[in-house]
Amino acid sequence: MERTVTRRGLLRVGATTVTLGIAGCLGSSSEDEWDIEGTLAVTNAQQYSSPGCSCCGRYASYLRDHLDTTLGETETEDVADLKRQHGIPSDLQSCHTLVLDEYVVEGHVPVEIIATMLDEEPAIDGIALPGMPAGSPGMGGTKSDTFTVYKLGGGKTGNVYTEI
Repeated sequence: MERTVTRRGLLRVGATTVTLGIAGCLGSSSEDEWDIEGTLAVTNAQQYSSPGCSCCGRYASYLRDHLDTTLGETETEDVADLKRQHGIPSDLQSCHTLVLDEYVVEGHVPVEIIATMLDEEPAIDGIALPGMPAGSPGMGGTKSDTFTVYKLGGGKTGNVYTEI
């Protein structure tokens, strides 16, 4: 059977490829670089994910390997409301929100940074790695820039927590 290639068909394929490439969910990052010894000592862990987001599932799998407890997972239709409830400003948002005991973790934050926060117990509501940076846990690609992790709440929202 002969198929005709049309301009519209090529544009559709090209747009899909660009969209997936921008989202960064192609390929896999070296998550070994983000490993820690031991596990995160938390009693409650719940991840709220954007519907249909495959990198949220990959981040949950990565996180499960580093938890002392079971990770609950919920796909939420009203992502904006959930983030508003947890005090996450729009410029610090990502595709999923994690609640670990009393802390909120927004985005693809490496467990080494979460472990540091849990050990230090800072007077903040949590931390955020905005967007979906290539090379971060759960994302494909290679890390090419410094990741800036921001503080949430405690009068410090938007202040830098750490850079890696």
